Amino acid sequence: MADHTVIDSRDAYLSAVDRIVAGNGPIAVDAERASGFRYSQRAYLIQVFRRGSGTFLFDPPAIGRFDELNDAIHDDEWVLHAATQDLTCLREVGLDPSIVFDTELAARLLGMPRVGLGTVVEELLGIHLAKEHSAADWSTRPLPEPWLNYAALDVELLPDLRDAIAQLLEEAGKTDIARQEFADELVRELVPVRHEPWRRLSGIHSIRGIRNLAVARELWLSRDALARELDTAPGRLVPDASLTAAAKAMPESKRALAALREFTGRASRSELDRWWAAIEAGRTTEDLPVLRGNGDSLPPPRAWSDRNPEADARLKAARAALTALSEERSIPVENLLTPDTLRRVAWTPPAEITAESIAEALSAHGARPWQVAATSQVIAQAFVDGTQSPDEGSAPAS
Repeated sequence: MADHTVIDSRDAYLSAVDRIVAGNGPIAVDAERASGFRYSQRAYLIQVFRRGSGTFLFDPPAIGRFDELNDAIHDDEWVLHAATQDLTCLREVGLDPSIVFDTELAARLLGMPRVGLGTVVEELLGIHLAKEHSAADWSTRPLPEPWLNYAALDVELLPDLRDAIAQLLEEAGKTDIARQEFADELVRELVPVRHEPWRRLSGIHSIRGIRNLAVARELWLSRDALARELDTAPGRLVPDASLTAAAKAMPESKRALAALREFTGRASRSELDRWWAAIEAGRTTEDLPVLRGNGDSLPPPRAWSDRNPEADARLKAARAALTALSEERSIPVENLLTPDTLRRVAWTPPAEITAESIAEALSAHGARPWQVAATSQVIAQAFVDGTQSPDEGSAPAS
């Protein structure tokens, strides 16, 4: 396998832009982050391949902005695998496509049972693609040559994979569906603003008591601030389980916190003053959290039968109907319609349930035209059937 040079200077980068422009066909793009190692989700390596141009491995921290490359290829088709995972970090450095072909999403729409890049490449191209470096710390410098070979191969196979998948989409009559889904990826909110992000703490639902919850919040916020300052993944400082254990135990002193066996992590003792200050803040704050967040989330479906029996009946009937439709069309049910969209329409349906009113409700929640066309009649009928008593019979929803 050929040696690969990482492009880490502006002059080498600008020369590469000229070579990429001189190539032909779609541009394969991939990005490697350091998830699990760093706080940020920035790209630490960006790979580009184009037929007639070759393979280019860019060092984003060294290069900075990629505006020249974006200007040169913005209107060309970019091929990515699981585009939503990379678009945010690509946009951070100025790379923002106008057209994408997502091989992972396309594989889902084709009903392939496993859609990881290695699996799809092996099934459609007959090439075994090792993925042993996928979880590596890509902020490492210098990057080892085996990692670079791995990174290069990820993009070098994408154009051939794109062509094979495009043919299968055409044969399955799903080309337009794929186009709509690809276009949606470009406008979708990829990093939603979370209300009270500390509620993402693993195990938080096991914490009882408002004051304990306040301590958990302060510990999470303190850890998050330190992780951001050090650009280190929060869990590498103190794991979630340790914060949860401390919030449950409510130690009476710094010594008691240090003695807590479940409170572990490389910064659990070196930053003990920080954690104790967070616990004291949680103990004394008058800004107490509510037990559950105040976002626009619906009750969990398991609670629907008690809180809204009619909505529960609608949801169960529609789920069954969409599952059957999913199998018939060989499209995963979550791609046929997002579970959140179905839940919201089932919880608050139109006043009059018809295929047309359901179609309007689905569109209002962001369903794509093909999803609306495929599911509105099915959902309307399921809602009607699900809320009828057994002796009422069923009338088709118009």
